[in-house]
Amino acid sequence: EKIRVCAYARVSTMTEKQQDSLTNQQSYYNHFYQNKKDVEFIGVYYDQGISGKLAKRPGFQQMLEDCRAGKIDVIHTKSISRFARNTEVLLTVSRELKAIQVDIFFEEQNLHTLSNEGEVMLTVLASYAEEELRSMSENQLWAFQKKFQRGELVINTKRFLGYDKDENGELIINPKEAKIVKRIFSLYLSGMGGHSIAKLFNKEKVPTVDQKQWHSTTVLNILKNEKYKGDALLQKYYFAEINKKQRLNKGQVQQYLIRDNHEAIVSRDDWDAVQKRLQQFQEKHATANCLQRYPLSGLLKCEHCGSTLKRQKYYK
Repeated sequence: EKIRVCAYARVSTMTEKQQDSLTNQQSYYNHFYQNKKDVEFIGVYYDQGISGKLAKRPGFQQMLEDCRAGKIDVIHTKSISRFARNTEVLLTVSRELKAIQVDIFFEEQNLHTLSNEGEVMLTVLASYAEEELRSMSENQLWAFQKKFQRGELVINTKRFLGYDKDENGELIINPKEAKIVKRIFSLYLSGMGGHSIAKLFNKEKVPTVDQKQWHSTTVLNILKNEKYKGDALLQKYYFAEINKKQRLNKGQVQQYLIRDNHEAIVSRDDWDAVQKRLQQFQEKHATANCLQRYPLSGLLKCEHCGSTLKRQKYYK
């Protein structure tokens, strides 16, 4: 009876180099098993652009479902770090699969989880892989910190309306997008609010940078962005912990402001006028909130995250 074997591959990013790596891994497994008569090769499960710290990977979860359904006997993967970089996830999954007699073969470590020494070796090697990831992450954060100190921008212009990057990584104006930015500032100074501008742009089908709908927050983020007046504030966000989500920097780490870093889309006077109007609106809104309190204000909490529930008005 043939052994049913699958392979698992993963790459952390969606870059062209990583795409090539994934293609090479798939080709390797297909070639490795094509002439083995005692093996039924199920195929390659894979994930792209997802960290190995996470268990919620589509390809990974589908593979586990097929294991539970009795479709797989052995999982072949390049290394422990490709399979999972989280010790807890790795041990939990390997123990579950061991209970249903599914073996995981880590080629780089030459380790089978169904062997006698499998779990002991796995625990040691998994801890090493997790520590290696932590070290890599710390090195990346240090490198970004040095770039900021040198005044180098780390900006993804695909998520940033109005600018592109030249061959040297410098910001250059995208004329088509810059017209949209100028119009937003002009409309706001003429008296329109963020919600009204977003509603108008959606009606006119004005394109966003990510080809999605306009929202008041999208408009306000553009109005508050100092890059449109030619400056660059570096390290607006920071990582409180490695592999956690970014947080808004409110003085926790050093920030760096570079004046006249690139060509401006709006004048400083217009940008300052917009900030003044935004501040006035914020103060007015804060005062109104204090006056409009209700018997249940601040008492209702979300059962999932614990945040305070707030009243919200919706305008059609």
